[in-house]
Amino acid sequence: MPSLKDLRNRIASVKATQKITKAMQMVAAAKLRRAQEAAEAARPYSERMGSVLANITQAVGGGGDAPALMAGTGKDDVHLLVVCTAERGLCGGFNSQIARHARDHIRRLLADGKQVKIICVGKKGFDILRRDYAAMIIERVDLREVKTLGFVNADAIARKVIHLFNEGAFDVCTLFYSQFKSVISQVPTAQQIIPAASASSARSESTDGANAVYEYEPEPGEILSDLIPRNIAVQVFRALLENAAGEMGAKMSAMDNATRNAGEMINKLSITYNRQRQAQITKELIEIISGAEAL
Repeated sequence: MPSLKDLRNRIASVKATQKITKAMQMVAAAKLRRAQEAAEAARPYSERMGSVLANITQAVGGGGDAPALMAGTGKDDVHLLVVCTAERGLCGGFNSQIARHARDHIRRLLADGKQVKIICVGKKGFDILRRDYAAMIIERVDLREVKTLGFVNADAIARKVIHLFNEGAFDVCTLFYSQFKSVISQVPTAQQIIPAASASSARSESTDGANAVYEYEPEPGEILSDLIPRNIAVQVFRALLENAAGEMGAKMSAMDNATRNAGEMINKLSITYNRQRQAQITKELIEIISGAEAL
């Protein structure tokens, strides 16, 4: 049975923790709105980029003019996984869900006899994946010093991926991130970015543009050579923005639960403290009364 002093110290400690979690919840709520707006603003651009890319791909028709980033290497032996997670924790299962999704994909690839390479964007994903797949991690991208995510950060990651592809380091590249749905819902997502999505896998365009005929200047192959690397950077940028919004949503929810749990713990400890204090006072009164009667 802990003493009254121990209980007082425990209550004070839990109250201090509750203040911290409440402050973190408020900070996450303030950052969530801006991150959510940025993620939602990036979606139409990335989706339209995909539809434009699919339209030009139809014009090329998979011929010899198609760039290697679209046509691929013709093999499916080496897979590169770009796993995007948060740099910090205290956001519930946000990071572990993305890492679990990537880990399941790795196991399927290894079971099929494929070779896997991993680029970790974010400290938490790196910490989780290196436990089992440290030998497969070829690079870690650190964004802890970046206060506001910009396109330049995504473009740097895309350039690294394209450079590895040009060197023949892999055949297929898949991007892993968490798509933001709501404060309590973030969906782990896997998106293939190399080879680029074909026209059949892209979203269908609106009825007004479905039967439109386009003329390209310069040739479609030349346009794709510039458009596909930009599309890779756009998709990475969208993944980073979706992750930022999802992290803030998950953190706000986790800190809210922590604050509630701290309040419940304070109530239980306070009841225990009051009962023990009452029992101690009663015991002292009994001793005083017994001593008085003995006289």
